[in-house]
Amino acid sequence: MVTVAATASRKSRGRRSSKELGREREHLTPDEVEKLANTAKRNRHGLRDWLMVILAYRHGLRATELVNLRRDAVNFDAGVLHVTRLKNGDAATHPLQGDTLRALRRLFREAPASPFVFVSERGAPFTRAGFQKLVVRAGVEAGFAFGVHPHMLRHAAGYKLANDSVDTRTIQAYLGHKSIRHTVRYTELAPGKFRGLWK
Repeated sequence: MVTVAATASRKSRGRRSSKELGREREHLTPDEVEKLANTAKRNRHGLRDWLMVILAYRHGLRATELVNLRRDAVNFDAGVLHVTRLKNGDAATHPLQGDTLRALRRLFREAPASPFVFVSERGAPFTRAGFQKLVVRAGVEAGFAFGVHPHMLRHAAGYKLANDSVDTRTIQAYLGHKSIRHTVRYTELAPGKFRGLWK
């Protein structure tokens, strides 16, 4: 049971629970991610905005990890992305899919020169707050009946991998979790493991 004092203490630290924020869910389904990304693609800078949503999802990136991505993290010859994690997470090298490789090549040709992958019109690094606004706006325009926030894309990656029966250790390594206890939430709540029980 959460006491009034505990709730007040949490609020005083600037942390609020999902229910306090009006969020009933913490992840998106693959179809919802696709809808969100396609909605972002209709923006003025649609290629960049679509790519931000897709990379955050496919690589389980936190918003800050996404906007901190540097161009030298992309290896076109090997077709991989070098991912540096926050919160003392383990770095990893992820394979890139063909559509994201093509989008990155085009983005690098068209965007202002910068050491960062994602930049504004003026060439300044894209900000975490900017990405949050992008995702929230796309969620509204896509017609979602619930609030959407960037971290839902990282959780979406975890649940997608768990539902695809990827083993927990692999998911842990992919998402860069130091402790596997942060990873088991996906496998524990994934409905895929219950399929076929009532044949």
